[in-house]
Amino acid sequence: MKRYLFYVYIVGNYTGTLYIGVTNNLQRRLSQHTFSTFKDSFTSRYRIKRLLYFEEFNDIRVAIGREKQIKRWSRVKKLDLIRTKNPSFEDLRG
Repeated sequence: MKRYLFYVYIVGNYTGTLYIGVTNNLQRRLSQHTFSTFKDSFTSRYRIKRLLYFEEFNDIRVAIGREKQIKRWSRVKKLDLIRTKNPSFEDLRG
């Protein structure tokens, strides 16, 4: 039986705008953000391309719940979450 992973991720731009999303293929989704695949999207308009944070889940329902939880947080709390794994706010893709 194939094991599926789901990801909640936070991407940002150099001016500090953040986007929180959920996906089953983080590499593909980041490529879509990087190359602005969806031209009218929020991430395309604000040039949000840098992976700042992600978490892995085995259950899509849990991942969606976590995404919704993080989206409700204040900006300060989101930035604190990013700092737990990425204190220098580097693009985690290298």
